[in-house]
Amino acid sequence: MLRTPTHSITDRFWLVAALVIAAMVLLPLGAIVWIAITPTGDIWGHLLTTVLPGSLKTTLLLMLGVGLTTCVTGVLTAWLVTMCNFPGRRIADWALLVPLAVPTYIVAFAYVEVLDYTGPVQSLIRDIFGFKTSRDYWFPEIRSLGGAIFVMGAVLYPYVYLTTRASFLIQSSSTLDVSRTLGASPYGLFFRVALPLARPAIAIGVSLALMECLNDIGAVTFFGVKTLTFSVYDTWLNRSSLGGAAQLALAMLAMVFLLLWLERFGRRKQRFDAGGGSKHRPPTRFDLSGWQSVLALGLCLTPILVGFVVPGLLLADRASRRLNDVFASGFLQAIWNSFYLASIAALLTVVISIALAYALRINSRGPLKIAVRLASIGYAIPGTVLAIGILIPLAGFDNFLDARMESWFGLNTGLLLLGSGTGLVYAYVVRFLAVSYGQVEGGFGRITPHLDMAARTLGRNTGQTLTQVHLPILKPVLLSAALLSFVDCMKELPATILLRPFNFETLATTVFEAASREAFEEAALPSLAIVLVGLIPVIFLARSSASSFRTKMSTRQIDATS
Repeated sequence: MLRTPTHSITDRFWLVAALVIAAMVLLPLGAIVWIAITPTGDIWGHLLTTVLPGSLKTTLLLMLGVGLTTCVTGVLTAWLVTMCNFPGRRIADWALLVPLAVPTYIVAFAYVEVLDYTGPVQSLIRDIFGFKTSRDYWFPEIRSLGGAIFVMGAVLYPYVYLTTRASFLIQSSSTLDVSRTLGASPYGLFFRVALPLARPAIAIGVSLALMECLNDIGAVTFFGVKTLTFSVYDTWLNRSSLGGAAQLALAMLAMVFLLLWLERFGRRKQRFDAGGGSKHRPPTRFDLSGWQSVLALGLCLTPILVGFVVPGLLLADRASRRLNDVFASGFLQAIWNSFYLASIAALLTVVISIALAYALRINSRGPLKIAVRLASIGYAIPGTVLAIGILIPLAGFDNFLDARMESWFGLNTGLLLLGSGTGLVYAYVVRFLAVSYGQVEGGFGRITPHLDMAARTLGRNTGQTLTQVHLPILKPVLLSAALLSFVDCMKELPATILLRPFNFETLATTVFEAASREAFEEAALPSLAIVLVGLIPVIFLARSSASSFRTKMSTRQIDATS
């Protein structure tokens, strides 16, 4: 803690700023609770008997399937690239991350095109065997709960892969070597030693994947899977019941808080993942050859092919047929809308993250810690839930302002905030603030407190210390935080659908609208644009995770020899 009495006024400014930011993040949640407990009519009874049971059951089954799929895929591939040597391991190590670049709704629309009755796979089967109709053969229905689990598992497993891979890398090699000395086989080493040590990391990765699963609206809509998210969307727009949507949103929030507890519980036990202290060294890998190396490579390549290569090739093929659309006014307008909204939101998230992280750096008292933690929960709030919570206060303010301006000056301001896209930027900032804050907080953590003390000795206050000392050092971190936030905003779909102004399209909504009309070729070009933009942070993430581990290893080796 760097707080000193001579700067107590400035310190209080940062504390107040953090509290205001936390209040802005919590405002949508408070609005949801308010509208849910004060609805018009007996909505809850109807929802409780007709909508909620089916939606809740479907959501739980979807989360169970996605959780198992991502867990098995992420853990298995993380173990293979971390603990085994085989041809292609280095490529698989970073390529297993690339499905993160493709939003679930884009992969969903791609596989509907590939595996549907009129798609190339079933058409080939009919040509080969001479089948005439779908009644002549059996083929799994992609527009189903199983299809949704398949697609989401293929896209979301990197969350588990990342956390588990990091856990395997930092596990004490001496612990693993002792197990080998005692006669543990590779399978025994995995199940009895490495896997129990990695359980907290696995829990964190699975909970993150399930949060993304709960947030999805595009994939479940394409597949006709009526989850809680779909029911919130349907109740609000198709049934015109904002109160009912808010009540369903509360049920979703209960599930989110359960996942947050799971993630926190896993993070609390994360200290048991590593061992060995200064004698830590990279784990000794098993050398695979023959059929074992082929099997290991095949297991690593399969999720890459399913989650990225197949949808990517389909998008490239369909987009190549619509190259003239590159210069179409609608496509260019969608690019511009996505770009400027995402840019504004990314800038705001970085600025707010700096304020939160710096406030906590100079004054780590209890209230501030709580405020910062509350301000970071937006990422766990599904986009549909967040949209409802933002719509209520902003619509109230717009109506109040319009009434006052009409009464006082005869001016009609209309939906000033919601109609200008301000509500959408607000949703982006609340939703992705945690992404930016994690980067910025890590950057501040690598700056020694002695620099702050030296700046104070030279007469700089906390604001001058931030602008003259910290920000120049943090430029690379701030750039990466802005980049990650920007790409997340570009891909965001649920809140964008619900809060966008009239006749306002982004790349994400263009894909959703075209795919909803079964116009897959029309959706291919904006989908490909989103994927190409999404590859940038994935490449950065792959490089930074590798360099971060190399830095940790070199630092520990230096400590061990000194």
